[in-house]
Amino acid sequence: MSEHDSPIRIGPEQHQVKQCCATMYESDLARFLLGDSFHPGGLQLTAQLGRMLSLNPASRVLDVACGKGTTAVFLAKEFGCEVVGIDYGEQNVEIARSFARTEHLESRVQFDRSDAESLSFSDTSFDAVICECAFCTFPDKARAATEFFRVLRRGGQVGISDLTRQDALPEELNGLLAWIACIGDAQTIEGYSAFLQGAGFSLSGIQDRNGALVEMTNQICLKLLGAEIMTGLKKLQFPGLDLGTAKRMANSAMTAVKQGHLGYALICAKKPD
Repeated sequence: MSEHDSPIRIGPEQHQVKQCCATMYESDLARFLLGDSFHPGGLQLTAQLGRMLSLNPASRVLDVACGKGTTAVFLAKEFGCEVVGIDYGEQNVEIARSFARTEHLESRVQFDRSDAESLSFSDTSFDAVICECAFCTFPDKARAATEFFRVLRRGGQVGISDLTRQDALPEELNGLLAWIACIGDAQTIEGYSAFLQGAGFSLSGIQDRNGALVEMTNQICLKLLGAEIMTGLKKLQFPGLDLGTAKRMANSAMTAVKQGHLGYALICAKKPD
């Protein structure tokens, strides 16, 4: 355990959501469906978010919900910055640490287990906070935004990339599985902005990236079809997965994307100087 690791104490319902999310994104299924970069647009959008945050070799960056460390390692390589990645999943943290060692980046990239709604860092510890395709899964988004504000230095920026929604969605896109898949509690762009502004931030940039979501949703639908075929041939096994439910949810998501009910956006905001 590092100096930043701390016990995570939350209520049972919040723990269920967070633990389910962590378990899902640690699974072989997540890697099969999403590849190494678990968000629309992959590292190309990560680089764009880094540019919007004006990252440079002097920056100290917090990567919230870092997963297996792909974004943190990429940012360190691309911008030369120091990165601390945190994730709720213990397995993810161990894999990310191993990845950093493999890339010989232990001096600039560190990983710890922590809760986005109760960050284990001192005030004004970072120049930038990045959170990709995860903010919408946090049960208490206002508290998470407040924590981002607290750990940022004056003039620091937060950048989130996340799923956006416009209208009421079909029932199958509102359950726990949909929440874990970043759909169930997605917000409008105005909703995300309100959480950030409520924490004290001022908006500094918004970009619509719906095309990246269309591409990823197509990829997931095709891979689920392939998984169904391979499972039927006994050549692939995902214990506990209801492929029928997963396919229905993916198809409903694709319909919502095509109808403009679901989208994807990059949102940056600044802590006052």
